[in-house]
Amino acid sequence: MVVQAYILIQTDVGKAAEVATEIGKIQGVTLAEDVTGPYDVIVRAEARNVDELGKMVVARVQSLEGITRTLTCPVVHI
Repeated sequence: MVVQAYILIQTDVGKAAEVATEIGKIQGVTLAEDVTGPYDVIVRAEARNVDELGKMVVARVQSLEGITRTLTCPVVHI
């Protein structure tokens, strides 16, 4: 079963487009767009399990320059 999540990202001022482009290159990211509002980038990602998703966020996403905060929201099917 594939785990999907939205990752809401805050960036340094003026870095949203650059961050969205770089995140879009990460394996498992299916969508990365810069947006307006309290978050600067919204990402849709998927992984084989929750552990793999967590590793992607911590090791690949949060390590990118220009990111100040992330919030990961797993998709649930109720």
